[in-house]
Order: sequence, then C-alpha cells, then structure tokens
Amino acid sequence: MDSQVLLGNPLEPSEPLKAEPSSGLLDGCPNPGSIPQEEDSAMTKAEKVERLMAEERDNDAPPVKRIKLDGDNSEALLNGIKPGDGVPAVSGLTPSERQKGVAPIKAEFLIYPPGNKYDRGATITNGSSTPLDARDQVGGKRKEKSRGQNTNRQYGSSRDEKGLCQSRATSAEFSPAECRFGEGCKFEHNLRTYLSDWKRQDLRTLDGRCPIWELKGRCDAGWKCRFVGSHSQEITTVDGRKELVLLEDKDSQKSIPRSYDGFNETGVVNVISTQTKADLMKRRIKTEKAETYLEWLEKNNEISAKQNNPKSRRSRIEDDSDDDNHRSKDDIEDTRAQYTEPPFLPSEKRRIYFGPETPVLAPLTTQGNLPFRRLCVGLGAQLTYSEMAMSLPIVQGQKSEWALMKAHETEVSPPRFSPNSVVTEYDNSKDLKFGAQIAASKPYQALKATQILSDLCPHLRVIDLNCGCPIDLIYRQGAGSALLDSQSKLEKILRGMNTVSGEIPITVKIRMGTKDGKPNALKLVDRLVYGSGDSSEICGRTSGVAAITLHGRSRQQRYTKNADWEYIANCAALIKRHNQHGDDLVDTIRETEGRDAPAVSKVYFIGNGDCYSHVDYLDHLQNSKVDSVMVARGALIKPWIFEEIEKGQYLDKCASERLAMIEQYVRYGLETWGSDEVGVGTTRRFLLEWLSFSYRYVPVGIMEHLPPRLQDRPPAWRGRNELETLLGSDNYKDWIKIRQVALTRQREANANTAI
Repeated sequence: MDSQVLLGNPLEPSEPLKAEPSSGLLDGCPNPGSIPQEEDSAMTKAEKVERLMAEERDNDAPPVKRIKLDGDNSEALLNGIKPGDGVPAVSGLTPSERQKGVAPIKAEFLIYPPGNKYDRGATITNGSSTPLDARDQVGGKRKEKSRGQNTNRQYGSSRDEKGLCQSRATSAEFSPAECRFGEGCKFEHNLRTYLSDWKRQDLRTLDGRCPIWELKGRCDAGWKCRFVGSHSQEITTVDGRKELVLLEDKDSQKSIPRSYDGFNETGVVNVISTQTKADLMKRRIKTEKAETYLEWLEKNNEISAKQNNPKSRRSRIEDDSDDDNHRSKDDIEDTRAQYTEPPFLPSEKRRIYFGPETPVLAPLTTQGNLPFRRLCVGLGAQLTYSEMAMSLPIVQGQKSEWALMKAHETEVSPPRFSPNSVVTEYDNSKDLKFGAQIAASKPYQALKATQILSDLCPHLRVIDLNCGCPIDLIYRQGAGSALLDSQSKLEKILRGMNTVSGEIPITVKIRMGTKDGKPNALKLVDRLVYGSGDSSEICGRTSGVAAITLHGRSRQQRYTKNADWEYIANCAALIKRHNQHGDDLVDTIRETEGRDAPAVSKVYFIGNGDCYSHVDYLDHLQNSKVDSVMVARGALIKPWIFEEIEKGQYLDKCASERLAMIEQYVRYGLETWGSDEVGVGTTRRFLLEWLSFSYRYVPVGIMEHLPPRLQDRPPAWRGRNELETLLGSDNYKDWIKIRQVALTRQREANANTAI
C-alpha cells in the first residue's frame, strides 16, 4: 500500500498536511497496527499519523536530547560505561522513600536491589521509545536501529493467500450459489482445495468453539471461520458421496431477530443499513430542521458582522462628534431590530443523572471500542461514550464513522441510581448508559450530524461535543480544543445542537485552555451556564447544555504533568452557584420567560484527569465538589477500577484473573468483528493496543506506598509469579507472547495456531 496515501490528511483529503512525513517513518514500528488502516475511523487515522510523525521527530533528534540521566553518573563513566549503553544512572534515594514520578516498589520485587549503584527510579531505556531487552541485542551489543526506507519489510496479511468465493462461503459443498463472475472469478471455488491449501489452521482459542455460532446458532463467516471445525461435518449422501456441510442450531436462531442486510448483530443497537448509508452519501436524507436553523443563524451573523464592522463604528463616532447622537442611537436600534428569533425552540429533553454512584468511562480513541466498553460495563462502569466521531463523515454516511455508533445491549440498560438522590422528574427506567461523542469545526457539520444521529440512533443517552482533543490534525481544522479559543462560535454550535437534537440532551467536554498558564475554561463555563449578552437576548438565557466535562489540563500539556483539580474545583463552584441560586433572577430584568426556559433543570459538572483508584475518585467528589468523575487512562490500565469504586477498596487482581479479562476481551472482540481471518486480525490488533496500556499496572500487593499514581513510572520489577512478570513487561514481544497465551487453549501450542 502506498505510504503517501496512508499519510495524507484523513480529516480533509483535499487539504495536504503542512509537514508531510518521510517514507522512512514507518520503519521500526513494532507491529502493523500502528499504521493507518483503510477501515479506521478518521479520528484513529489522525492519531496514528500524528504518532508516526512524532516518532520520526524523536528519531531525528540528537542522542544528547533523547537521553536524560538522573543523578550523578560520574562513577559509571569511570567504570567505562557510556551514556546510551542501557545502564541507568546512580540514584541517591532508596526505594523506601517515595520519589516524585516513581512508583514505590517493595525491595524484594526490584530487579536491582536497594543500595545498588545502578538502582534508580525510572524505567531502563536505551535512549529511544523502545525498552532495553536481551532480545533487542545482538552479540551482547545493543542493536542499532536501521535508517531509511525498508523496502524489504514484510508486514504479513490478515487475509487468506487465496480467498474463498463468497458464493461458496455459506453453502454446502454440492449446493453452492451461482457466482456472477463465472470463470473470471479470482477466488477459489473448490471448497476442499481452499480448506487444504489456502485456509489457515483452525484456532484452539476458547476450546476451539466458535463464539459466533454459540451465540447465534449459525456462523456468518461460514467456511471462512477460523473455528469452522466446530460447526461443520462431512456427511454421506444418498448416492454414497462425501459432502462437507455447515451445521446450524435452529433452536438458537428462533430467538434471534434478523438484522439489516441479512446479517445478524446479536445484542447490538444503533445499527443502520447499508442502504441508509448510501442515502446519506447521495444526500437523499434531508435535515430540514438543521438547514432552517442554519439559515437563521447565517442571517443573524451577517447582521452582527455589520454592526461590529470597524468602518461602521468609525462612522458612528464621527456622527457623535457632529452632535448627531440621536441618529447614531437610532441606527443601533434599527440594527438590533433586524435580529429575529430562532425558527423553533428546543424540545423538552430526557432527564439524565450524574452522581457519585455513576463513574464515567471516557471516550477513548481507538481503544474505546465496543468490546472494551462491554468489558468495563461488566466491571462496573455506569456511563460510556463512543469513540470520537467526526461530524462530516457521519453526515456523508461513511462506514468507519457509523461503526463507532454501535453499542452493546448492556450499554442501553439504566445506570445505577440511589433512591436517596433528589433529581427532579428523573425516571431511571428510561435512562441508559451509552452516549455518542462527535467533533466539528463548523456549525453546519455539528447541527446536521446531531439531527441525523437523533433520527437514526434511538439508543443514545446524550450527544457530546468534543472541545478538548489536542491532536494537531483536529486542531488545525478548527475542531477539538481549537473551539476553546472561539467561544462565541462554540456557544452558537451548542445552542444549535440543543435545538435540533429532539429529546436527546447535549453535553460538552472541554479542557482548561489551549496554552499553559492561560486557562479560559472558567470564562467558558460561565458563558455556557449563564449565556452571553446577544445570544441570551435572542435565544434564551443558557446554552442548553445538560452537562459539562472538564479535563484538568491544557492542550499544550496534552497528557503530561498532573491534572489541575484545584481549577476544576473553581469551575464546579461556579456551576453549583448557578444551580443553587438560579431563582435569584426571578422578578429581575434577566428573568427567563417560560417559553425560553432551558430544557434541562440542572447543569451537571464532571471532572476528568488522573483518576486511578477509588481513593482518587472519592477525593475528587468530596474536595472538588464535582457531580461525578470521568476515568480514561486509569480504565485502560486497570479496567476493574470501576469495581474498586463500587466496593470502596483496593482489589489486588492476581495474574490469572487479569489473563481471564484478556480472554473475555478476545471473546467479545470475535463476537463483534467476526471469527473469519479479518475479524481475528482486527481482534488481535486491538488486543495489542490495549496491552500497550495495561502493562503499566503495578499490583498493589508489591507496592510500598498507596495510593498508586497514574503518572508514576516503576523501576524494573519482577512479579509474584512468571505470568505477573510477563503481564508487566513493556516489551512488545512479550505482548505478542501474552496474546498467544491468552488465545491458545494449550499453552505449549505452536504460535502458528494462535491469532
């Protein structure tokens, strides 16, 4: 595949990237999953492109800038050890003292014992992003990274060398469907030849039984299934011939409704048909409400631009100097009189609830897929969000973005609710867990996507607008965190979304600001809950958002340093005053008329950043006074954090329990993406992506001090058994080994039979 095509702008193909990366940046990738794939969503492609560009910049930097030694390394230099040889610097602190940024590991679990001159509180690295490992060294020396384009690199493929024709995929051997390509078909038509020569061996994962067949009573992949041996057999026909046939469980199929396009997606909601996507692509589905509102908004924007035109203001000043103040005031009044009210008002929204008993799983790009959300819901997550979807591909009916809207049936059940909570007109039985998150740079994108989602996806709790994404490709388009610097446009977008969303509430996720030391979230929160001057007079007092989520970092910080929960507390206090003292505006000039009253009775406020244990969760609720806390990387590292929050205690999960979670994730992945070669490859890719986060977990049983901190990095450590040590390895080769262990029933099985 052409790398230039892969590394084009995934968000706006017509606009090239500002800095096109060189073709050599794909060299050294640990696995093909780090390369943008055609089936990835626009957001995932953007994140992968930025990750590859950042890696290329790091590799081009001088070694002096990439290697930072801690403490005094003079003794190591005297012993002939040079920087970059993989030997850590001398640390002046012992592991018993809690160092900033270092996870405190008990001495008996450290690879380097306390007091050793090479003991230190950081991960051993070789000056790049790849940890040192004996497998990365050749002849006792560190393996040098190759430069330039590796034209001989083999990535492999998740597809059969020669595929089976679809006309034979789900048919018995002697009764295939007719192939419309006839002899010109490039796929295999002989079933036995395909099974013996082209198809890979069946997997022994999950005891060799197909999870799709067990769920539905039939397998949609047919003969392409990697577990086909569990639902096929050879029978003898009446004339004595041997025929291969697929088995079906008729009893299981009776309880499964047929879905779109003849394909069953059991337990999945928010699924739209291929025809509907085609209608969106050809603009056959109209968005009258959004278009009407956009026409009104454009007209009022023209009036506002005319009123705020510098030349117009200069002429009014000259008129004032000529003592013609009356004419100037009349012009202003005439301009204001040109403003018109919105063509329609927002509908009454479904009441929602955020509280201490509803921890929130954040929208996670790439890893916040349906199988992972399903795993977290099973472990206690009460509210979930889709991966961030770009609005324009949603409007255009792109398959990759609409796949992000799918949710499992466990996500449409009501969240946990305490009867002691006092919420006006809230009906927990009508509430659900799953919400969609979108990103947009222009009002027409957000409004049209909102109306389409509200019309085609009935199982949505909220529609959330992302205003915190720090990725450069998103920021340059004017979406994500770029909206923090365009608060007027952001307010107009949210008001419009609230107007066209029907009964689905609108929420927003923001950051503190775009630059360090210059936060503007407090001003934005004030604007969203109290409204700005002109907008309040025309559209109502508030923007209509039902909840605001604040990530306690700036865009410039991205995910470094600690989240600023003191700033989050200040914003929470502002919203609390708004909710408690909203009646103070009664009988004043700012009192809202009944018809302009907001569709939500209360604005909820959720904090986000560095929540890694139930201690952090309770601390943020009590000290920062937020309604709930959103968990992101903490859930990727240990998904059972929601179980800890529910039980109010640390849970020291053993290695076998963690391995069982990985196996459960694999089952969910195969049920979602299919059990054929493509579905197995997709499951493998996302599993390795998750393992790149989960290895950072340090068991609480080997820690010297609690609570654990998300930003801490442990020194080299060994677990309480070999499996725990393997799960904590930061080498990608060990992640592949974990995948083989988790996906092979017999642990000593050949790696070729694993995914």
